[in-house]
Amino acid sequence: MGGLEQVWNGRFLVLLLLMPTVLGWGPEGHYTTCKIAEGYLGKDAVAAVKDLLPASAEGDLASLCSWPDDVRKTPQYRWSADLHFADTPDFKCNYEYCRDCHDFYGNKDRCVTAAIQNYTRQLIKSESKYNLTEALIFLSHFVGDAHQPLHMGFVGDLGGNIIKLNWYDEQTNLHRVWDDKIIESALKKFYGSDLKVMIQAIQRKITNNWSDDITFWEQCSNNSIACPDRYASESISLACKYAYINATRGSTLGDDYFISGLPVVEKRLAQGGVRLAAILNRIFARKIRIAQA
Repeated sequence: MGGLEQVWNGRFLVLLLLMPTVLGWGPEGHYTTCKIAEGYLGKDAVAAVKDLLPASAEGDLASLCSWPDDVRKTPQYRWSADLHFADTPDFKCNYEYCRDCHDFYGNKDRCVTAAIQNYTRQLIKSESKYNLTEALIFLSHFVGDAHQPLHMGFVGDLGGNIIKLNWYDEQTNLHRVWDDKIIESALKKFYGSDLKVMIQAIQRKITNNWSDDITFWEQCSNNSIACPDRYASESISLACKYAYINATRGSTLGDDYFISGLPVVEKRLAQGGVRLAAILNRIFARKIRIAQA
C-alpha cells in the first residue's frame, strides 16, 4: 500500500492516543463479528483485505473493527457519529429507509444503512479519491452495528440510551446492556472470561445449528452486494420482541432478561459475521471479474 499505508498508520497511532470511550456493539461484539467474517472469506477477499489493512494489523481485520467507535468523537471524525444507527418511530417496530435514514438535523441518507451502501460502493469503485482502508473498516463496523437491535431502537429514547436502569447491581442504560453487558455477562458465566472461547462456541452454532440458514443470511434481493435495510428491519423487530420487554426506567434486569437476550445477541453476531463475509466476497469477486474482462 506504500504511502497510503504509512499515512493511515501514523494517523491511527495518533487517534489511539485521543480516543474517547464510545461503544457500538462493545469492542467484544465488533471483534466477534469480524472474526467470524474472517472464517468465511474466500481467497480473493482474504488477499484484498490483507492488502488494504495497515501492516500493523498483520492481516487481522477483527483487530480494527472497533476503530470507528474509537474515533467518532474526535474532531476529524465527528461527522461519522450519526452513521452508527438509524432510530425508528416509537412502537412502530419497523424500518423504512425514506422515513428513518437521517441525522439529528433531518439531513437525509445519514444513517447506518446508507453508510453500508456508501462504503460498499467505494470499495467496488476503488477510485483514488477514496481512502479504501477506512472504507473497509467502516463497512465492517457498520455491518456489525446494523445487527445490534437497539441501533434501530426508538427515537424517543435514543435507542435505549436514556432508559436508565440496573443490570444486576450495576447502573447503566438499556442501550449499553445490548452493546456489551449481555456479552460481558456471558463471558463470565459461560466462557471463562475468554472471548476466543465464546467466538468458537458461536462458530460451532453456525456449523451445527444454523448451517441451513447461512445461504438465506447471505442472500440479497436483486443481486445486490449488501442489503442493509433487511438487517435494519430484523433489528428493530428483535428490539421490540426482546430488548424493550420489561426494560423500563429504574428497573433491574437480571437472569430472566439475560437468558432471553443472549441467544438473540449470539445469533446477531453470527449473522453479522456471515453477512460481512458475503459482502466482501461479492465486492472483491466482482472487482476481479471486471479486471479480467
